[in-house]
Amino acid sequence: MTTAARYDLPEPDAFTRPYWEAARRGVLLIRRCGACGRAHHYPREFCPHCWSEEVTWEEASGRAVLYTWSTVHRNDLPPFGERTPYVAAVVDLAEGPRMMTQVVGCAGEDLRAGLPLRVTFEEGKPLFRPEG
Repeated sequence: MTTAARYDLPEPDAFTRPYWEAARRGVLLIRRCGACGRAHHYPREFCPHCWSEEVTWEEASGRAVLYTWSTVHRNDLPPFGERTPYVAAVVDLAEGPRMMTQVVGCAGEDLRAGLPLRVTFEEGKPLFRPEG
């Protein structure tokens, strides 16, 4: 029996392993620069704002607002095809960075820019749902 490839599972490496391990525990991590003080996401070994390597992991609040989104009706990569329609989104984290994600628990017609969201986790992956 052959199992279909899954394109929704992360492939942690030595650097991103703390991020994915925290996500499995229900904790969202971001990186913060000790030189300029700005937070960033996705995890990098350097600050994308000032290029300093003085960056550390920080637990994020899990709060965000919806910046933009698109309802996906077709996706041929397993297992996304079985999940359509779903909402692919970009959110502004309370700490400042933007993050690509998925919005769950809300009908597409109820979404609006600025909608307050809260992180949730499914299969160790951070997703967002409307707050409240």
